[in-house]
Amino acid sequence: MMRYSLKACFAAFFGLYAFCTSAQKEFARQVVDTLASPYMAGRGYVNDGCGKAARYILDQYKKLGLIPFGSYSQEFHLPVNTYPKKIKVRVNGHLAKDGADYIVIPSTPSIHGTFPVLKFDRTVLTDSIKLNHFLKQDLSRSFIVVDDSGTDSKKEMEILESLRFNPFRAKGIIMLCDKLTEETSDTVMNYALLYALRNTAFGKSTSIRLNIKNKFIKDYEDENIAGYVKGRVQPDSFIVFSAHYDHLGKMGDIYFPGANDNASGTAMLLSLARYYAKPENQPAFSIAFIAFGAEEADLRGSHYYVQHPLFPLSKIKFLINMDIMGTGDEGITVVNGSIYKAAFHDMVKINDTLHLLTQVKMRGPTANSDHYFFYAAGVPDFFIYTLGGINAYHDIYDRRETLPLTKFNEVFSLLVHFTDDLCRHRF
Repeated sequence: MMRYSLKACFAAFFGLYAFCTSAQKEFARQVVDTLASPYMAGRGYVNDGCGKAARYILDQYKKLGLIPFGSYSQEFHLPVNTYPKKIKVRVNGHLAKDGADYIVIPSTPSIHGTFPVLKFDRTVLTDSIKLNHFLKQDLSRSFIVVDDSGTDSKKEMEILESLRFNPFRAKGIIMLCDKLTEETSDTVMNYALLYALRNTAFGKSTSIRLNIKNKFIKDYEDENIAGYVKGRVQPDSFIVFSAHYDHLGKMGDIYFPGANDNASGTAMLLSLARYYAKPENQPAFSIAFIAFGAEEADLRGSHYYVQHPLFPLSKIKFLINMDIMGTGDEGITVVNGSIYKAAFHDMVKINDTLHLLTQVKMRGPTANSDHYFFYAAGVPDFFIYTLGGINAYHDIYDRRETLPLTKFNEVFSLLVHFTDDLCRHRF
């Protein structure tokens, strides 16, 4: 628990408040606006998007005077499937809107041509005659649109959802859904897979014409960006702040901006680096700042780092991973809070004392961000994300213009006070 007085806590808070003014938020806004801009191409694997983002972060590290671990850049390689050329999809003769009506799941191969569309829903699934008729057809030149609406049965839902794996050996599968959520892929399948909003023409489609050209990159060169501020008392002990800078890139002409996920987390990373790089804020422990690449590609950047650490993992006293820092209307969630309870309760105590956020919510372990492989290697860590506000996620609507940064300063203050407490004592 906290070992300094309430008076000292408030004194520290108001000293920090001078730093956390509108200028602090303005800096964060500049970072988000840059990383989520069209120039960055969604920080993916088309048009050097992630490379541009990495160079921007590296330049920020240099300007702040962070110390490199030999080099700021740690290179690694990965396979990835991409769509650098314009994509066209017509449903019943009408051009569909990329990213708004549908998305191409990036394991889809190149495909050109016009194909009939058959519908598969619970009326087919639950009628043996219809089902047998469906199964007897040669579907190798057809698309199947899968509609799970009107399905209450968990078992039926699971069966319908599993059809994305194409047991029919169809030319392509169209999964109807209520929200489009893009992903990445390191493989290319032998059939097309699209997700489409159920209230679009896809739900009543009888024919589909596609012009999709993929480019599979077997050995894409990516990188993590790392630097540190040297501690004044225990320079061989590290607190680590991390955030992934990559996102989903482009799908033809459209790009996925990734303002909240995770330009906001990168903005928090750089804001913390900016704070601790000031001589008057030099921490007791050294603090490393790691911007990971390829988080959206199965956490490859952080996985590589844990396998090839730039300093011994045993030197890390605590790691704080920041992913989705753009809201906070309803507080934050702390993944691994149920594992490192003393540290979690300390964070709650700080928040309650300073009245920063409406809640600091506990959550157990997860494998959904860059903290995971550190945790699996025995490094104590938290993964923190903000709650409430906008719902845009892995889609074209996660834009810089609509990202509020509602509680950015409050989360920043909480992290600084928590870090200072970590440097005072070990949990």
